[in-house]
Amino acid sequence: MSTKTKEAGELFRRGHSCSQAVFSAFAPDYGIDCASALKLAGGFGGGMGRLGEVCGAVSGALMVIGLRHGAVEPADKKAKEHNYEMVRRFVEKFKGRNGSIICRELLGFDMSTPEGKAAAGRPGSFDRCPDLVKDAVEILEQMAETDKSSRRQGD
Repeated sequence: MSTKTKEAGELFRRGHSCSQAVFSAFAPDYGIDCASALKLAGGFGGGMGRLGEVCGAVSGALMVIGLRHGAVEPADKKAKEHNYEMVRRFVEKFKGRNGSIICRELLGFDMSTPEGKAAAGRPGSFDRCPDLVKDAVEILEQMAETDKSSRRQGD
């Protein structure tokens, strides 16, 4: 298990959301301190504010991809398209492992409903989340390794 996987897992075990755990494990690599990373990623937990939409682990990973590949200049169409391609590749891999990127589908309940809120309060409701965090981190690391290999071959 990688250092980042352990770090993200520990952040989740301490009570941070999936999005915070994933993003905060990588943020220092891009000059973002842990406290700022936790704040930035905070709204994406529970499928975006507990709406059950895009899984927080996915949202945190997409933020990392943005730091790695995001375009700064609006005219940099090549960088923008590369970033989108990396997002699509991540989502494809995550879906391949988990069947979906939608929080309510992954957990089997919708936190935005009264019934879902009740389900969320039951022991074991979020037992799947540590694996989702782990998958997101592993996919990000695999993608980074592939990028490094491609650059070395292109040199």
